[in-house]
Amino acid sequence: MPTPRKIIIDTDPGQDDAVAILLALSSPEEIEVLGITAVAGNVPLPLTQKNARIICELAGRPDVLVYAGCEAPLKRKLVTAEHVHGKTGLDGPVLADPVMQLQPGHAVDFIIETLWREAAGSVTLCPLGPLTNIAAAFLKAPDVVGRVAQIVLMGGAYFEVGNITPTAEFNIYVDPEAADIVFKSGVDLVVMPLDVTHKALTNKARVAAFRALGTKPGRMVAEWTDFFERFDMQKYGSEGAPLHDPCVIAYLIKPELFSGRHINVEIETGSELTLGMTVADWWGVTKRPANALFIGDVDADGFYALLTERIGRL
Repeated sequence: MPTPRKIIIDTDPGQDDAVAILLALSSPEEIEVLGITAVAGNVPLPLTQKNARIICELAGRPDVLVYAGCEAPLKRKLVTAEHVHGKTGLDGPVLADPVMQLQPGHAVDFIIETLWREAAGSVTLCPLGPLTNIAAAFLKAPDVVGRVAQIVLMGGAYFEVGNITPTAEFNIYVDPEAADIVFKSGVDLVVMPLDVTHKALTNKARVAAFRALGTKPGRMVAEWTDFFERFDMQKYGSEGAPLHDPCVIAYLIKPELFSGRHINVEIETGSELTLGMTVADWWGVTKRPANALFIGDVDADGFYALLTERIGRL
């Protein structure tokens, strides 16, 4: 059997982040979660680090190391998304405060120390929120950049354009300077943009399948999706909501569910109009070298079958 892939999940939970973390923690054959690093994004840092611990406890994994990271973007004021995720970030079901402790120390130092401790090329970084922690680690310890196996991230958009501004996806928009550092780092990048996540929509049957698991995690996932579905259905007129972040973890488990192109992706950091835009050269019209596998399609039925089966294990 192949050995599980070692990952660090960098996250700003968020209901869809929560589902991604549950998917990772229920898939020990494929994935070994070395730790979870929280960043400010969907909600401020005190809530994202708390939410990460709530999710670990829901998965029955209070042993997972959770670290708090950067509380603001590298150069900008924090923009949050309570309008989507509610004021706690995990609105929907009522959840008790976590008992498990936050680890002492800073998430950025944990990322750096882990990349040094583990064999070079053995740790995959999985950012589900703004890229502040990852960029801060690369700035603080440039010599770890070459030790990263791969970065599989949720962020950006090309054909779907933007969800927080007309041209920018939220995670990239919150800290475009951090995204620019990561996209120029030379690390092998796999990007899950809105183009693919908007093809992974919930619907009544998919949410009912989570509820029918008859477990607390299954019920929580159903209630979380019920909550943030309302926002997306109203905004896009769609029949459900995209589960953005679980696409990152699903790709690690079953990459054959996804397809995309290896292209050049640049981050706009200067324009007031298109700040945070992921300028993806999908049609190969520039001579800029490819730096990312930009995912464009997903087998949505296969994705939800995997999610339901794995969350059913918890």
